Amino acid sequence: MYSFDYERPSGINEAVSAIGEDDKFLAGGQTLLPTLKLRLAQADKLVDLGGIAELKGISVNDSEVTIGAMTRHVDVADSADVKSAIPALSFLASHIGDAQVRNRGTIGGSISNNDPAADYPAALLGLGATVHTNKRSISADDFFVDLFETALEEDELVTKVTFPIPEKAGYAKFPNPASRYALTGVFVAKTANGVRVAVTGAGTCVFRQTDMEAALSSNFAADAISGIKTESSGLSADIHASAEYRANLISVMAARAVKAAS
Repeated sequence: MYSFDYERPSGINEAVSAIGEDDKFLAGGQTLLPTLKLRLAQADKLVDLGGIAELKGISVNDSEVTIGAMTRHVDVADSADVKSAIPALSFLASHIGDAQVRNRGTIGGSISNNDPAADYPAALLGLGATVHTNKRSISADDFFVDLFETALEEDELVTKVTFPIPEKAGYAKFPNPASRYALTGVFVAKTANGVRVAVTGAGTCVFRQTDMEAALSSNFAADAISGIKTESSGLSADIHASAEYRANLISVMAARAVKAAS
């Protein structure tokens, strides 16, 4: 690990003021710290967000669930309010990594990192969530750009995420047996604005499966998508799974997600 300075601000404005061109925000640290240790990344300074109370917490009203950026995965998984409002979101959080990761990792850190196999991006895109920062509000459709890339600017900090409460939703993933990352995961939701199907783990960035969305809009049942295939071209291929295998997993996980939602 290369040397760096460390700062732990107590407020959002203080945190944003402390960040420089070659500095990094530190949330749960589940990706950043290992890459720093392996010298795959370098920072002049780490700005630790752990002391900012206003970035933590969960609130629920009649129409949406709001989760602070520094809220841990375990808090989302165990929240009775989240379980009642969006059970699929609680289920997703309960299957991120292992107990150690869930007790340190945060929703803001996860979506800002935008790992192509992370779970939360599928929930945001599948539910049509909105990411709120210290500068603006960004729809999930515009937030995730590409491999480890988001719409965030260098000095922009995620403060919270709001999830519209769907009529029904479900999530299913085929996990890597070691990391528990999604080899392929599918989040399906029937919302006030229509059906949304979001796929993670299969490509370089989370994406929507619009053919399945159209079919489920007419008939929200697993049988409605049984004949819909996803083209393997453009999907990821590695030592864990070929592109063709991931394409098949999309169909399988989507059907399981619909059944879970129903």
